[in-house]
Amino acid sequence: MSQVSQDEFDATSIRCRDVTVAFDHQSIAVDRVNLDVRRGEIVSLIGPSGCGKTTLLRALAGLQSLASGEVRLSPPAITSEGQIGFVFQQPALLPWATTLQNVMLPLELIGHTNRDDRRLAAIESLHAVKLADAHEKRPHELSGGMQMRASIARALVTNPSILLLDEPFAALDDMLRSDLGRLLLDLWERRRFTAVMVTHNIGESILLSHRIAVMRRGVIETVVENPLAWPRSPSQMRTPEFAAFYGEMADALRGRENESSILSDGGAD
Repeated sequence: MSQVSQDEFDATSIRCRDVTVAFDHQSIAVDRVNLDVRRGEIVSLIGPSGCGKTTLLRALAGLQSLASGEVRLSPPAITSEGQIGFVFQQPALLPWATTLQNVMLPLELIGHTNRDDRRLAAIESLHAVKLADAHEKRPHELSGGMQMRASIARALVTNPSILLLDEPFAALDDMLRSDLGRLLLDLWERRRFTAVMVTHNIGESILLSHRIAVMRRGVIETVVENPLAWPRSPSQMRTPEFAAFYGEMADALRGRENESSILSDGGAD
């Protein structure tokens, strides 16, 4: 991978201003969140279960209504038109459809009428995630890792400018997580989409992200600039630099971010 230039991050792709999500008009799931995601950047959202990470991600996708505040996307992007790709925790593939048919589905939903073009785009997307030999297999014939790769291919088939991922590797073993993390970095290198990923895994957030936002009780407490050099590789997880930053992030998750000189309070601009 090539070094990421600052010029690629000179424009904001996602801007959240005072985003608040309330359930039952009382329970506040996301509380006045402010966050800018730069174009071509990968940002991870981490925090304890129930802190609002997934709710915020759904708000970015337009899948969750806001009680107040706003989400602005630049350029404007709409999930229903294929401009935003969403990878869910579970692959959620149609069990009766082939892998190819599952990946073609978003193109059908957005009204892409030419079947040959849909098929070609789906085949290219499956090749990108290394599923070239699984076109005609049904989901039950795929391993868990292959199902998740098919889910990623489906999210990317419309060539979205924004990719949102909700703990996509949580159900996989460590080896598969590593393989799919490497795949995500490779796809990002080739397409340079803007990505926001929810994860509970500190190591994963460090390896895959340019910045990490720590959430607690519906609030982004801090946004951390990742000091690891690009290009990224799983081999960096064995370096002293990675171990030191892992410790800083673990402290942040425990609520001791002020003890770290690396952490900054950039969550609310």
